[in-house]
Amino acid sequence: MKKLALAAVLTVAASTAFAGGMAEPVMDPAVVEATTSSSAGGIVVPLLLLLLLAAAAS
Repeated sequence: MKKLALAAVLTVAASTAFAGGMAEPVMDPAVVEATTSSSAGGIVVPLLLLLLLAAAAS
């Protein structure tokens, strides 16, 4: 009788473990970061300062 009760408990435990079935995993979307370049601004400002100095000197 104990073996029958143990088998019933194990059967119920096993069936509830798989009750939901296999669910498809949910993946988060990949984050794409836009890159910005400030190298053009770094060149323009010194050139403008040089032009201003040249204009002031002449």
